[in-house]
Amino acid sequence: MKRIKLGLVTKLLIAIILGIIFGQLAFLPNFIIQIPVTISALFSSLLSFIIPLMIIGFVVVGIADLTQGAGKLLGITTLMAYSSTLIAGFIAYFIAVNVFPLFIDSGLSAEGIGEKSSLDPLFSIPIEPIMDVTSAIVFSFMIGICISWLRGQGKGDTMYNFFSEFSLIISKLLNSLIIPGLPIFIFGNFANLSYTGSVFSILSVFWKVFVIVIGLQLILVSLFFVIAGLYTKKNPLILIKNQIPGYITAIGTQSSAATIPVNLEVAKKNGVSAQIREFVIPLCATIHLLGSIVTVISCVTAVLLMYNMPVQFGMMAGFIAMLGIAMVAAPGAPGGAIMSALPFMTMVGIDPTGVLGNLLITLYLTQDSFGTAANVSGDNAIAVIMDKIYFKHILKKNN
Repeated sequence: MKRIKLGLVTKLLIAIILGIIFGQLAFLPNFIIQIPVTISALFSSLLSFIIPLMIIGFVVVGIADLTQGAGKLLGITTLMAYSSTLIAGFIAYFIAVNVFPLFIDSGLSAEGIGEKSSLDPLFSIPIEPIMDVTSAIVFSFMIGICISWLRGQGKGDTMYNFFSEFSLIISKLLNSLIIPGLPIFIFGNFANLSYTGSVFSILSVFWKVFVIVIGLQLILVSLFFVIAGLYTKKNPLILIKNQIPGYITAIGTQSSAATIPVNLEVAKKNGVSAQIREFVIPLCATIHLLGSIVTVISCVTAVLLMYNMPVQFGMMAGFIAMLGIAMVAAPGAPGGAIMSALPFMTMVGIDPTGVLGNLLITLYLTQDSFGTAANVSGDNAIAVIMDKIYFKHILKKNN
């Protein structure tokens, strides 16, 4: 009998569905549900340990391969990511202030949105990362640019070979352990979310906001791919189709960093060169937050409207500009963006440690997976554009 081989997308969808069903089985003792939650937590710890190493392995070699124009490529990529994040934030604000008042009652309160506590793992193994994500990015930039400069001088082969082989080790680890383990990780996450019932209770109140947010994210990502397709003369529909595995993976993991290996394969399908995709994808997983800022701005505006608080453009413009910078340091993990944004909530009159701050965390986490999916999808649109910019403008000009 021929064995049916399931693709990654199919496995992820099955894991999501089974996780939701498993978490709803009320007759099961809690410790039974805690088993996949524990496995998921252990996997998450391992992933947190590997993420900085992944960034170093890919970004250092990616920059080092760019013996000419590395600084320009970094600057253009960063500018494009920040501009995309800002534009998405302002669009989200204008949609929110014009559409949300049609169905948000300013007398609504956060009371009654109670939920069961999430299940804790049966045990945990503390695995501290060698360095945090921001340090890994800075380290990779400095080392990669210096190796790139050395190679331009006819030197640097020893350092380049070391990081190249380190990159191969990371790739082997990802292909043999991380990617095969993603469905198990997702199953545990969704089982816990389903057990708490938080997603369902919150959506019963805010489902209209979420529908608009998700729709806006999809529209913005599609427009980004259309722009990328027009600029590079590639079919936008094929680019969007290729992104589906990355989008679904991000929904399940709620992590831009965890989606990097899948997103790299998507970029390869899109015809993006190895040196560009291995530089742009890990970098943008940290600095490009198109979907996250749409979620944050929409949720903040919704809460302000609910409590009849000011939503003036001047106030929100400063908040959006600051978020574009603050969220760059957000860890590529569930809830990272909202945690980085919390210290700046006082700019719009929200106490990050009060009731509204807690409500925003709950709202954001409910929709976090879709925002992350939009983030990583936009990363590949940037990669397609940067591939042409590098080979047509930066590299040719230097030659």
